[in-house]
Amino acid sequence: MDTAVTDPVVGLVLEGRYRLEERLARGGMSTVYAATDLRLHKTVAVKVMAEHLAHDPTFVDRFTREARAAAMLSHVNVVGVSDQGSDQGLVFLVMELVRGRTLRDLLSARGRLTVAEAFAVLEPVLAGLTAAHRAGIVHRDIKPENVLIGVDGLVKVADFGLARAVVGTGQTSQTGGVLIGTVAYLSPEQLERGRADARSDIYAAGIVLYEMLTGHPPFGGDTPLAVAYQHVHHDVPAPSAEVPGLPWQVDELVARTTRRDPAGRPLDAGAFLAELADVRTDLGVEPVPVPTGQSSAGPGTLRPTNRPTRPRPGHPSDPGTEVLGGRGSRAARTSTLPGMGAGPTTDVHGRRPGPARPRPGVPDHIRRRRARLLIAIVLLMAVTVGAVGWWLGSGRWTDVPSLAGKEEAAAIDLLQDAGLDPDPVVSEWSETVPDGQVIATDPASGSVIRGTDVRVVVSKGPERYVVSPDLVGRPVEEAEAAIQEQLPVQITRGEDYDDTVPPGMVIGFDPPAGTQLKRDQVVTVVVSQGRAPVAVPDVTGQSPEQATRNLEALGFTVQRAEDGRTDAVDVGEVMAVEPGPASGPVPYGSTVRIQVSAGVPLVTVPDVVDMPEAEAIATLQGAGLQVESTRFFGDRVFRQSIKPGETVEKGTEITILLTFG
Repeated sequence: MDTAVTDPVVGLVLEGRYRLEERLARGGMSTVYAATDLRLHKTVAVKVMAEHLAHDPTFVDRFTREARAAAMLSHVNVVGVSDQGSDQGLVFLVMELVRGRTLRDLLSARGRLTVAEAFAVLEPVLAGLTAAHRAGIVHRDIKPENVLIGVDGLVKVADFGLARAVVGTGQTSQTGGVLIGTVAYLSPEQLERGRADARSDIYAAGIVLYEMLTGHPPFGGDTPLAVAYQHVHHDVPAPSAEVPGLPWQVDELVARTTRRDPAGRPLDAGAFLAELADVRTDLGVEPVPVPTGQSSAGPGTLRPTNRPTRPRPGHPSDPGTEVLGGRGSRAARTSTLPGMGAGPTTDVHGRRPGPARPRPGVPDHIRRRRARLLIAIVLLMAVTVGAVGWWLGSGRWTDVPSLAGKEEAAAIDLLQDAGLDPDPVVSEWSETVPDGQVIATDPASGSVIRGTDVRVVVSKGPERYVVSPDLVGRPVEEAEAAIQEQLPVQITRGEDYDDTVPPGMVIGFDPPAGTQLKRDQVVTVVVSQGRAPVAVPDVTGQSPEQATRNLEALGFTVQRAEDGRTDAVDVGEVMAVEPGPASGPVPYGSTVRIQVSAGVPLVTVPDVVDMPEAEAIATLQGAGLQVESTRFFGDRVFRQSIKPGETVEKGTEITILLTFG
C-alpha cells in the first residue's frame, strides 16, 4: 500500500528542509520516516513524535534537552543525531539513516545466536555505550529494538537519552514522572526507586546478551507488573539452563552483569567490554562477522519460535564432555565431581557434558589422576576457608580515602580501589573549590564495610550567572520578566537618553550583559528615554532657508510665523525664533517657529503744527522720525510735510515749515 495515501505526513517538508519520503516504522511513541535533506541532498531518518506527546510542553522541553545531549555523541556505533525541531505541529528529530534491521528482527528470524555471533553484536553495542557513559549520558532503554544492524554489518545503538524524555505505553514503567525503560530489560533499581545510571545500562545489556544466547528474555509474564516483580526478586537464570552446552564462563558473565545489586555489576560499559574481551580470550572464541541474514549456528540453531530445543541423548549435537585448557588442541575427557559449586565443565565449543557412563575397572592412571584431583580439592578448600576467615575479620573493612581537592575521575578511582561505591556523585557550587574537584564525601573518613556507598560532592565552581546580551533592545517589562524567571538576581531600573534605542526599550545593564554575577547581586536595567533634549541655536540674521536647514539638522520641525518688522536685521532675514536659545534645551523633534523681518517698524506721524520749533523736533524724533526745518521769519510750526495721523516707516524724514506765531 502506498504510504503517501495512508499517511498524510508523507510529502511534508519540515522547516523548509526535510521532505518526508517514506514511512519506515511506527510505534506508540513515534513514527520514523526516510526523508531527503534538501539542503545537503542526502537521505536521513526523521523521527516524528506521537501527536499526544507533541502537545505536552513538559515532554517537548525534555525531548529538546535530551536531543541536544544525544547530538553531542560522536561514535561509529551510535546513531548520529543532527537536528531537532518543531514545525506544522510535529516535534521531530533528524538522525542518521541506517539501512538494515534491528536486533529484534534478527532474533525473530533466527531464534538465537551462537556465542561468537552474540559477542560480535554485543561488542560494538558496548563500545557505543562506553562513549555515552564517558560523556555522562545514560541510555536507560537498551533493548534489541534499539540495536540497529546495517546491511554492511555495522552495529549502532539508537535513541540515546530519549527514554528519559518520553512516556511510553504498554511495556513501560514510570517512576516519579520519569520513564525508565522497557520492563523486560529494566534493572531492579529502576523499578524500585526510579534511579538509573551506567550500571542500569549494564543490566539491560546483560539481559540482551541472555536473549541473544537463548532466543528470549529471562523473565516473562502476563502483565508488565509480573515481569517487573521477577526482575526485583529473582536472579537472572543461567543461559545454559535453556541452551545446554553453553560455556560456564558465559553463564558467569551474564550473572555478573545482571546482579540485582548494582554495586556488584561492572561500573560502566567500558568495564563490561573489558570483561567480555577476557571471556573471549579464555574461551578462544574467534571473531566472526556480525550476523545480518542467515544463521551460522549449525544444526542446533533455534527457529523463530524463540524457544530452545534441548538436544536428545545420543543425538549428534550431544557430544561427550571435554575439559578446556588441554595442551595444544587436545582435550582430556573427565567427569564432573558432585557437590562442586563451580558449575559443569564444558568443551571448547561451549557444550555441556553428557551423562557419565560407568566403565569396567579403574586403570592406575585414573586412580593417580583422582588422587591429584582430591589433593587439589583439599588445598582449594583450605584457601577458601582462609579467604572466608580473612573476609569475616579484617577483609570486610576498608578505609575511606581522603578525597577533598582531588579531581572527580581520580577520586572515583581511589574509591573503587578501596572497594567502595561512589554513589551518588552530586555537584554543588563552591566559592573556594575549583570546578571538577571534590568538596567533601559522606562518610568523610574512617573504616567502613567494602561495597559501602560513598556520597561524593563535586564542585561546579563559583555560582555565577550571566544576563543575556539578547535582552538589549527589548521592552523593559519583557527583559525584567526574563531575568526574574532565569536568574536569581535583584533588579532595579534606571533611565538614560539614547539616540538609537526607542523610549521604553532596554539600552543596557549595569553591570554590563555578559558579566559574571553572583546570586542576589543587584542588576540595573537601563531604559531608554529616547533622544536627549536639544538646545535651540540662534538663527537671527540668517535667511529663512538657511535657518530652516540648520534647525531641521538638529531634529526640529520648523514653522514660519507671520512676518514682523524690526530695525535689528535687514528685510528678509530671520528676526525672531520661538522657543529661543534662552529657553534652554527642548525635547528632540520639537516645533520651532521663525519670524522674518518685512522691514523697519511703522510709526504714526504726530501733529506738531503751532508747536515751537524745539518742541516739534523733539516730538517728531521721539516718534522715530527724522526732522528737517524750514524757517520763514519765525520759530513756530506753520505746516508739516506729512500729515498728522499717517503711518510711515520709522526713520522717515519729515519737513516742518516755521513762521511767526
